[in-house]
Amino acid sequence: MMGPKNHPRLTLLPIFLFLFHPTCLSSTTYQTKECSNQTSSLKSEILELANTPNTVKWMKNIRREIHEYPELAYEEFKTSSVIRRELDKLGVVYQWPVAKTGVVAKVGSGFAPFVALRADMDALPIQELVDWDHKSKVDGKMHACAHDAHVAMLLGAAKILQEMKDKLKGTVVLIFQPAEEKGTGAKDMIQENVLEDVEAIFGLHLASLYPLGVVASRPGEFLAGYGSFKAKIKGGLAGTPQRCLDPILAASASVISLQNIISREVDPLDSQVLSVAMIQSESGHELTPDSVTFGGTYRAFSKKSFNALRNRIEEVIKGQAEVYRCSAEVEFFGEEHPTIPPTTNDERIYQLARKVSSMIVGEENIKLSPIVTGSEDFAFYLEKVPGSFFF
Repeated sequence: MMGPKNHPRLTLLPIFLFLFHPTCLSSTTYQTKECSNQTSSLKSEILELANTPNTVKWMKNIRREIHEYPELAYEEFKTSSVIRRELDKLGVVYQWPVAKTGVVAKVGSGFAPFVALRADMDALPIQELVDWDHKSKVDGKMHACAHDAHVAMLLGAAKILQEMKDKLKGTVVLIFQPAEEKGTGAKDMIQENVLEDVEAIFGLHLASLYPLGVVASRPGEFLAGYGSFKAKIKGGLAGTPQRCLDPILAASASVISLQNIISREVDPLDSQVLSVAMIQSESGHELTPDSVTFGGTYRAFSKKSFNALRNRIEEVIKGQAEVYRCSAEVEFFGEEHPTIPPTTNDERIYQLARKVSSMIVGEENIKLSPIVTGSEDFAFYLEKVPGSFFF
């Protein structure tokens, strides 16, 4: 999402400003003169630390180093070694390995409240074609989704938090997560108790939709849930149709009927997507195949709609197979295409982060994002603790 010649700024900064004086951001005391002075002083200190030439250069170099050596899901050994190297230099304590390659660090008092910041760190199996000084040096792999920048930004946050740790009124948990692109990294991190004692969590993603210095999100439903399905319909011989079953006919009817779910059964104001993206069989021209396999994806923004769409997909496929005297097997889970729930921001946490963000970048640079059909495994964290995700 980010052009290769840009560099990340510390847009994680707004997220943790409230940890220094949490009471100053409550609705009842936020406007008091004392709190206003404290907040203004903290803002100035944070921005001064963030914008020093050495810090900017340091972050840019980290991002470029990670970009040159992209690693796929659960292979982020070099990336995590860079993270640990920099945390060691900063004197920040951490745990490693977590979920195979992940790193979890903590900065602050060591006591509540515990607030988590998350950055993903895996790359994609894409060949980088842009020729620039720091292009990928690994054939067939590229940081094409800004995770290299996310890591650099969270390390930047770690640096400033560490320099201001004596002023923190709580503890910040820094989560460097593997395998976001695979859709399983967040779940694996949660299983290793990275959210223990955490009361709120924040994540972000660079997005080319907005210019530098803009923060965009929305309360409630934000990113779509993602699921995939695969169906197998069984059949028989083409030469004797009266004595065989035709899985191609049954599959064709199923595909058409699946499209009718969105066009005829779903509220047009409740955005959902269902796509059949694959269909295959093995047979010659004279034989009806024994079976036909097809599959695709589905997306929805509310958990209720997401689960209902999944159930309806199975009903339609099995129902159409039965019409044509065939049988169908429908699968929804798999290692290659895991199901990811919708990303739903906690409204209270969103409003708090929005307020703090406006203090850093200015109210004119806060945007209400539309809902986005992309998916993020950050949603798994939000199922466990309140939090908010931002562009």
